[in-house]
Amino acid sequence: MALAVEIKESTVLVILGASGDLAKKKLFPGLFGLEKRCLLPDDLKIVGFAPDEMSYENFIDIIRKPIKLESPRFAEQLKQFCERCSYVSGHEGGDKAFEALKKRLDELLKGRKERNHLFYMALPPSVFVPMSEMLKKHCYSERGNSRIIIEKPFGHDLESSRDLQKHLEPNWREDEIFRVDHYLGKEVVNNLLVLRFGNEIFGSIWNSRHIESIQISIIEGGGAEGRGSYFNSTGVIRDVMQNHMTQILALLTMERPKSFSSDDLCDQKARLLEWIEPIEHDETIIGQYSKSEDGEKPAFKDEEDVPDDSKCATFCAAIAHIGNERWNGVPFFLKAGKALNESKTEIIVQFKQSTNVNIFNDLLPNKLTINVQPNEGVYLQINSFVPSLETKTEAINLDLTYRGREIPEAYEALLLDAMKGDYSRSVREDELDASWRIFTPLLHFLDGEESVEPRKYAYGSTGPEGLDEFISSYQQKR
Repeated sequence: MALAVEIKESTVLVILGASGDLAKKKLFPGLFGLEKRCLLPDDLKIVGFAPDEMSYENFIDIIRKPIKLESPRFAEQLKQFCERCSYVSGHEGGDKAFEALKKRLDELLKGRKERNHLFYMALPPSVFVPMSEMLKKHCYSERGNSRIIIEKPFGHDLESSRDLQKHLEPNWREDEIFRVDHYLGKEVVNNLLVLRFGNEIFGSIWNSRHIESIQISIIEGGGAEGRGSYFNSTGVIRDVMQNHMTQILALLTMERPKSFSSDDLCDQKARLLEWIEPIEHDETIIGQYSKSEDGEKPAFKDEEDVPDDSKCATFCAAIAHIGNERWNGVPFFLKAGKALNESKTEIIVQFKQSTNVNIFNDLLPNKLTINVQPNEGVYLQINSFVPSLETKTEAINLDLTYRGREIPEAYEALLLDAMKGDYSRSVREDELDASWRIFTPLLHFLDGEESVEPRKYAYGSTGPEGLDEFISSYQQKR
């Protein structure tokens, strides 16, 4: 999806929160992935910024620790990568910390006609605003581009999301804000547009006349281990549905953009999201996991700092409706949860039953399955004759797996986009607003005193009871 844009020369990338998990586990390995692919310009510099007091050697140890060298030839590239990096301690806090950061930026770009600053805020959302204000005050470049990168969650509901944007606006224009949704960096998600608009066989049937239903699942086998307090305040809807799942849904159902430019892509996604009706609580199943059947895995309420009366949703199945002409009447099943029997992100496009069932026996509807993770691939279920002397049919899969292909990590793609200034995989303000509008009424209901008690399901099960009947009831309405 990325445009053919180059990273500007004289650029410094600053990782704020450089000692945190996001930086250690995703950002530095992602940047080194770009180094291995020779995609970073020679003069790019990387600065770590955090409140910790540490030596340069200790900082380099943080960078090196999660990186696995698949081949000895990468050792030299890792050395080169580390030479790009330096560290500034913000232990003094306030203006002094950011004055020290500005001093380092000036040193690295001394003598350069153009100075470009890119700030990745690998920080809790609660400090986005004060940190962005300090960056604007002390580190904004008047002789080049300055941009900030922020990670979800972008607010807690529609009102808080708008409030966050309102506080960013005085200092940062929309074209200076890069909002990261790491699912937009995943290879299979990027392939959705090519699959839809690059193959004529799908273009003519991608509508309610041929599609029975679409299901999107983002489920995890692990629970909230060690993150009970955070997840209790967030829940599965805010964690993955309002952002990752909504972006996938938009790419699956939007109209064809004029181009792959960021404006054209975001325009179509935003228009599609406006057609999605707010999800009602009576079209959902809300669940919370209890202990595993063998008692070895804890219930969500057993997690540290989770209150005994928590109604946090660790599972949600919901029905979404898109009211435009293309999708009118098609149910979209959205399912997300923790502590289930497997971990996967999957899209299932169920086509309508063939009208030729009176000619052939046992014909099954065609089905397109898109595995986003793990085992990335695309499978198309079609009907075929069974080799025999009788007229029998069977459903077989056309297997389009990604097996054997090297797949870049999502953060490699997103970091490269941000450095280039390519916003095609960034979440624009109007998209964000539209996605919160879809889920905020449901979130307010679940946060209220009269909300429903979540259905219990055992850790390691397939989810709450009644799930299959819930999905079947909407399929029968079709």
